[in-house]
Amino acid sequence: MEKKATIKKIDKTQLYFILKGIVVGLFTGIVVSLFRLAIEKLGILTQHFYELTQREPIYLILGAVVSIIVALLVGLLIKSDPDIKGSGIPQVEGQLQGELTISWFSVLWKKFVGGILSVGSGLFLGREGPSIQLGAVVGQGTSQLFHSVSSEQKILISSGASAGLAAAFNAPIAGLLFVLEEIHHSFSPLVWLTSFASAVTANFVSLYFFGLKPVLSLGELPSLPLKYYGSLIVLGIFLGVLGFVYQQVLLSLPRMYEKVPLPSYWHGLVPFLLILPIGYFWPTILGGGNQIIISLGHSSLPLMMIFGLFILRFVFSMVSYGASLPGGIFLPILTLGALLGSIYGTILVHTFGMDPIYIKDFIVIAMAGYFAAIGKAPLTAVILVTEMVGSLNHLMPLGLVALVAYIINDLLGGNPIYESLLERLLAHKHPPFLKGKTTFEFPITAESLLDGLMVRDFNWPQDMLLVSIIRGKNELLTHGDTIMQMGDILVILTDESHLSSVKKEIAKRSYHPALKQSF
Repeated sequence: MEKKATIKKIDKTQLYFILKGIVVGLFTGIVVSLFRLAIEKLGILTQHFYELTQREPIYLILGAVVSIIVALLVGLLIKSDPDIKGSGIPQVEGQLQGELTISWFSVLWKKFVGGILSVGSGLFLGREGPSIQLGAVVGQGTSQLFHSVSSEQKILISSGASAGLAAAFNAPIAGLLFVLEEIHHSFSPLVWLTSFASAVTANFVSLYFFGLKPVLSLGELPSLPLKYYGSLIVLGIFLGVLGFVYQQVLLSLPRMYEKVPLPSYWHGLVPFLLILPIGYFWPTILGGGNQIIISLGHSSLPLMMIFGLFILRFVFSMVSYGASLPGGIFLPILTLGALLGSIYGTILVHTFGMDPIYIKDFIVIAMAGYFAAIGKAPLTAVILVTEMVGSLNHLMPLGLVALVAYIINDLLGGNPIYESLLERLLAHKHPPFLKGKTTFEFPITAESLLDGLMVRDFNWPQDMLLVSIIRGKNELLTHGDTIMQMGDILVILTDESHLSSVKKEIAKRSYHPALKQSF
C-alpha cells in the first residue's frame, strides 16, 4: 500500500493570516470610511449648490469654472498614474494574475483624492469600485510592512479588496464572496479566512462611522406571494437581456470617446460640464444613486417618470464612466436595476392588479438580477443586496431572478464585465517586468479532468513545478504516482512573469471543452 509523505501543517498558520487580515481590515476600514464620508459631505454641498442655482442661475457660471478646475485636477492625477482610472477592480484582478504592477502609495492617495472629487461632484459614479482598489493597495502596502513573500502579498491584496467592499456597503459577506467569485473564481482556505477577517474588521470600523442602519434601508419589506413567482422568471429574462445591452454599450465607450479632440486624461471635462444642466434641473438625482433607491422604496412615481429617469441615468452613467474618471459602476448598476424593478412592478400593478405594496419587492429583486447579469457573479449579487437592504425575506426570489438573468446573459454571449474591462486594459499595456518566484493555488473542481488522474499522466505547462497538494487539513508531497482528487488544491511554483500564462494554460488543459467555465 502506498505511503503518503505529508508535511505537517503549522497550527498557527491560519491564526497568523487571520491576524494579518485584521490589520489590513482595520487600515482599510479607516481609509474607506473616510473616503465614503468625504464623498457624502461633498455630495451634500454639491446638491445644495445646485439648489442655490435654481434661485440664482448666475451661480452656474461659478459652477462651470469650478467644474473645469476639478476636471483638470483629476486629469492631472490620471496622467501621473493611469492605474487610478475607472473603478479599479480590473486593475486589482490584473495585479493578482501577475499581469499588472501597481505603485500602491501612488494609487492610494491619488485614487482617494480623485474619487472624492469625481463621485462627490455628482457624476453618476459609485464609490464601491474605488473602495475595493483602495483596500487592495492598503493590503499591498501592509504586505510590504510585513516583508511578505509574493504569494502572501496576493492574499493580503485580496483581503484588502474584500475589506474595501465591506466598508463601502456595510456588507462583509458580500465582500468575501466578491473576492472568491469575481476575482479568484476559486476557493482557497487562506484567502477566504484572511479576507473574511479583513471584511468583518473593516465593516466594524465602518459601522462605527455610519451606524447600524443598512445602506439601502427600505423599511419593512413584505414577502412576495408565491402566485407572483412566475413573473420573476419573466423579470429574469428581461434583466438578462438588458444586462447584455449594458455590457455592450459600456465596452463600446472608448470608441465613442476617441472622437473627443482631447487627450484621454482630459476626457473628464465632458461629464464635468454636462453635469451642470442635470444638477440644475434635478439636483436630487446626482451621484451613485442610493438616494434614488431609497426614495423608490418609500414613494410611488408615475411610470413615465421612472422610465425617463432610467434613460437619463443609463446614458449619463455611461458618459461618466467612459471618461475613465476614478469612479465605479457598482452602485449605478444597482440603481438602474432598482428603476427597472420599479417599472416592472408598476406594470404588474396597472396590468394585472397586483397590490402596490409589492413594488418594493421587485425593486430589491431586480437590483440583484441586473447586477448578476452584468457582473456574472450571482452569489455576490444575492448576498450583497440582502445585506444592503437588511432583509432575509427574499433570498428565494433573489436567487431565482439572479439565476435566470445569469443564464440569459450567458446565452447571449455576455462575459463578466470586469474581466472584459481587464482584457481591454491589458491590450493597451506592456507586460510588466517581474522577477522572483511565487506560488499559487489551483483547485480541482468536479468538472476538472484532473480528478482521478495521476500527476505524471497530465500534460503540465512549462515554467512551473507542482510543489504539493492540500487535501483537507493535510499537505501531501507529490510524485508521479500521486492521484489527484476533486477538492484537492494544487500548490504550484512558478516565476512571477509566467504566473498568468501558467494559470490559464492549466485551466485550458484541465477542463473539458464543453464544460469550460467562462473564466
